[in-house]
Amino acid sequence: MKNKLRHGIWALAVAVGLGIGAGAVQAQDQGPDYSKNKTYQQGMREGRNDHAHNRDHYKKHHFKKDEDQKAYEAGYQKGHAN
Repeated sequence: MKNKLRHGIWALAVAVGLGIGAGAVQAQDQGPDYSKNKTYQQGMREGRNDHAHNRDHYKKHHFKKDEDQKAYEAGYQKGHAN
């Protein structure tokens, strides 16, 4: 009886641990919200335009701030995919 109870508690602990781990990974995949960033919006426009004209990232932009570069690339990828 004790072994069955111990086995059940162990299985429950593993299941809870997996649930917490999966939630943490999902939260990391979302990334920052750039939706109101000007460079993100520029990337979205250019990504949509390139997608509409069947081009693949023919304009290369280099921004001074690393955060702006990341926002532009995120917007471009989102615009080009849709």
